[in-house]
Amino acid sequence: MLGDDELIVTKTDPRGVLTYTNDVFLRMSALREDEALGRPHNIIRHPDMPRAVFKLLWETLEQRQEVFAYVVNLATDGAHYWVLAHVTPSLDSHGRLVGYHSNRRRPDPAPVAAIAAIYAELRAEERRHDNSPAGLDASWARLRAVLAERGQTYDEFFWALTNGPAR
Repeated sequence: MLGDDELIVTKTDPRGVLTYTNDVFLRMSALREDEALGRPHNIIRHPDMPRAVFKLLWETLEQRQEVFAYVVNLATDGAHYWVLAHVTPSLDSHGRLVGYHSNRRRPDPAPVAAIAAIYAELRAEERRHDNSPAGLDASWARLRAVLAERGQTYDEFFWALTNGPAR
């Protein structure tokens, strides 16, 4: 289990291949360093994660902006764990993209329960279609509809979920 005071830290190259992992990542993912480094970061992708969330993540990072998201990961031993992820592009001194840096921490249970329900809707949209691109398009449209129904941008939605109702 991820402790309250622990951070999972990884770095990848621009293609998402792991170049650094901390010991917490290795423990939580049930990997050894030699099994992790040089492998795609998505080796811990849980099948319950909607592809639309990764589309949002990559589109945000391509704009060289940071992104926050709730993510469920799958360890190689079959265990799963939720994280509150913060991913940033890493730039060299000339502003060129050299990779990505991600910190993850243990999320509060209430936002996880709320986002898990939305993720279930998105995955259901993906499964309604016979092919992968159509499923992604449907899931993406549903995510955008959820945000429109709430009158929020993704960032506004994320922070409202994370910080709880306004008091």
